[in-house]
Amino acid sequence: MKQHSQRGVVLIMVLWTAIVLTVLVTVLAANIRLSANTALHHRTGTQAHAQLMGAVRKAEMELMMELMPLPLGVLDNIDDDELQRIPAYRFNGQALSLHYAADENVRIRIYDHAGKINLNRIDRSRLQQVIEKQLGGEDADPRQVQELLAAWSDWTDLNDVPDSLGAEDETYLELEPPYTTRNNAELDSVEELRLIRGFDELFGDLNLEAAFTIYGNSSAVNPNLATREALMLLPGMTLEAVEAIFALREQRDIQTINELGEWIPIEVMVEISPWLGLNTSSFFSIYAYSADDDEDTTAQAFLQVIEVRSFSTLPRVYMVHPYAQLPDYSPPGVDIGLLPPLD
Repeated sequence: MKQHSQRGVVLIMVLWTAIVLTVLVTVLAANIRLSANTALHHRTGTQAHAQLMGAVRKAEMELMMELMPLPLGVLDNIDDDELQRIPAYRFNGQALSLHYAADENVRIRIYDHAGKINLNRIDRSRLQQVIEKQLGGEDADPRQVQELLAAWSDWTDLNDVPDSLGAEDETYLELEPPYTTRNNAELDSVEELRLIRGFDELFGDLNLEAAFTIYGNSSAVNPNLATREALMLLPGMTLEAVEAIFALREQRDIQTINELGEWIPIEVMVEISPWLGLNTSSFFSIYAYSADDDEDTTAQAFLQVIEVRSFSTLPRVYMVHPYAQLPDYSPPGVDIGLLPPLD
């Protein structure tokens, strides 16, 4: 009897040992699998990041090459259609074929800041027009418009004395978290606009980086380079007129502002013409993102804002945003037909 009891104890010990070893092996296998998956995801993420950075460097080279003089004899190899297009106008967010091609699974879009509204060069009267447009045009509340203008003035003036309708430090220090006014004529970033009392509500979910810039000295918006977000803020502008501009510039460069009058109603032209120009700038936004998101116009992308001064000097980087929202680059919403070539 005693012998049978000892055998039972041994059997139980063997079973428990087997169970413990099984548990240990299972845990160890799970840890190894987790480590392997972590390493795989880290490697994939590192490769994806390297591809994006490589594409951004190639986009920088594309912009530098734009400033490089053409070698002798190159013009002989360019056909008439290419000669009619201004190369710098292709930096309007359209899909590009770079001289140094990016990887197949990476997309690059480049935006010249001459296609945006410059917040640091906008005067009070034009800012008022933008505000009124956002508030419903003729239906805008005059007092609300003046309050927003006063808040802007107090933010960008050089003193701490509040306007009767404005806001200085005492207003912003009561917020959570508290902050003080800029008290400088120029903003440091486009997103700073949301810190000014009332402007966050005014622009809501608008992609500010797509609509505005703080770089450069021009106050004009080039319709060849403009984003939808910027055009839609112009006084009198309609969605139909924006789509007509996009359709027109797909076929040929807009060489004079007056030629837009063939496609845009005269009442719209009267209001938007003072805002438009044919300037370019040395400031650019480069967006790099996965090709899987190419059809998603709200997709996130790696954004780098740079200034390109010459073909022999590396660009100066002003801002990097790993999860920026892409501007709206969808195809034109209207068909204006095939246009005749310009004389």
